[in-house]
Amino acid sequence: MNRSRPLALVALVAGALALAGCSSSASGASGASGEGKPGTIDVVASIDVWGSVAKAIGGDHVTVTSIIDDPDKDPHDYQANARDQLAVSDARVVIANGGGYDDFVTKMVKASKRNPTVLSAASISGDGGHPIGDVNEHFWYDFPTVQKVADRLAGAYAKADTKDAADFRANARAFDAKLAALEATEAQLKTAHAGTAVTITEPVPLYLLDAIGLRNVTPEKFSEAIENDTDVAPAVLKQTLDLYRGGRVKLLVYNAQTSGPQTQAVVDAARKNGVAAVPVTETLPPGETYLEWMTANLDAIGKALS
Repeated sequence: MNRSRPLALVALVAGALALAGCSSSASGASGASGEGKPGTIDVVASIDVWGSVAKAIGGDHVTVTSIIDDPDKDPHDYQANARDQLAVSDARVVIANGGGYDDFVTKMVKASKRNPTVLSAASISGDGGHPIGDVNEHFWYDFPTVQKVADRLAGAYAKADTKDAADFRANARAFDAKLAALEATEAQLKTAHAGTAVTITEPVPLYLLDAIGLRNVTPEKFSEAIENDTDVAPAVLKQTLDLYRGGRVKLLVYNAQTSGPQTQAVVDAARKNGVAAVPVTETLPPGETYLEWMTANLDAIGKALS
């Protein structure tokens, strides 16, 4: 999630005594706040996407703190503060994305004396062993990986709170069933639209687009430059813009959390030439759960393709 606008990074805060009075939250997308409600499992997620999944599986038995809960916080560059460290130090379970996306979590876990259970979506997906840069790190757009993470969360919670283990497993089954419904929608879209040429600005939605069977024809040098927040070569930009002429592509899926003249030029070219432009994000829209968010993404893509 690289942005051309300034990032709201927080300087390291001193004084743990001042933090002791901070209130805690049971929300799946809360900011870092330290110890949660008595009798619940304290869980820390690196990003609010995994925080929402963690809350769905844990229900009222968990207090979830999401460190990245704002589109102006970039996980790649985020500098953890004392409040974040306090939350990790209190956590029984920590869920990270991995794949080089949120290395700040690893550093905080190492500094914690509690030795929490740590779940990494990259490792759980099976892609965690690849060199950074060789794998699409946006694992939450891959429903099979999300299901694996949900099931592992249920197991971690059951180990931390044996008396409520049946609730965690029931929540995981319900969550998995809703994921299966999303996968069924992907399959329906694949039947109708497999092979359709589409473009992206960044690899953010590629797991989803691949599952639908769509063919990404974006020049790799373009999407790499946008993701890495570097300038696109003029020849590459022209090659990309030319794709929107003459009905060569049906859809553009762009990261709405990235701004810049080159990204905007692509969006403008798509719209000018009657190509549907669908925005996606890397963080949860306000007030939405993970499942609601992904349902909306699939609905938008389905309507655009139709």
